Amino acid sequence: MTERAIGGQGASVRLDKVSFSYGETSLAFDVAFAAARITAIMGPSGSGKSTLLNLIAGFETPLSGRVLIGGADVGAEPPAARPVSMVFQENNLFAHLCVEQNVGLGRSPSLRLSEADRAAIADALARTGLAGKEKRLPRELSGGERQRVALARVLVLDRPVLLLDEPFASLGPALRDDMLDLVAGLHAERGMTVLFVTHQPEDARRIGQNVVFVDNGTVAAMGTADEFFAGTGPEAFRRYIGVSALSRDIARKRT
Repeated sequence: MTERAIGGQGASVRLDKVSFSYGETSLAFDVAFAAARITAIMGPSGSGKSTLLNLIAGFETPLSGRVLIGGADVGAEPPAARPVSMVFQENNLFAHLCVEQNVGLGRSPSLRLSEADRAAIADALARTGLAGKEKRLPRELSGGERQRVALARVLVLDRPVLLLDEPFASLGPALRDDMLDLVAGLHAERGMTVLFVTHQPEDARRIGQNVVFVDNGTVAAMGTADEFFAGTGPEAFRRYIGVSALSRDIARKRT
């Protein structure tokens, strides 16, 4: 596996014998994510999925071990300096800024924007279906539109790794599918490495290429999505999603 995707913009990500703890809970991650792939990160609540993303992004600091992105140790780099963008459950939009300004923060925290910046912002808004809504405030948008603004900000950042921490969990099924398809389309276009936390097996099946299953603060299993959802995947994963859910998924795949 190359560190940088050939013909794409993704970078490999590795947590090399990383340990972390909060309170009495200890976590240990030793896992590699392939460049330019979409990996679904699944597991029970409290198993460490969000912490794993936060360690990559730099919002948490390991007790030991290394965080490597594109083969480079980024452990000493603050979040803003890492080649990573992240979208959370809460879209982190500024209520007093319009859509265009919220996206513009991805290019300049002071919003001192060049013509090239403004062109990139307009392009990102068009690609995420927000053209014509540049001057609206977040309160004037739907939940799905607010998440589209967060994704547009990711586009103007143009970083090789995208982390998604259940950003569509509060959306209805149809809208969630639309947002997942948008992520898949952006991935196809940009070739970034996408790691997304989800509790929904159907989300992982829809756009996931690989699956990492986190349980009790460690990576319990990993493999391709096809392997995980074939009915012969890791036992811990099958217990987690339930036999009935897996059977439905297999039946849908066969039809």
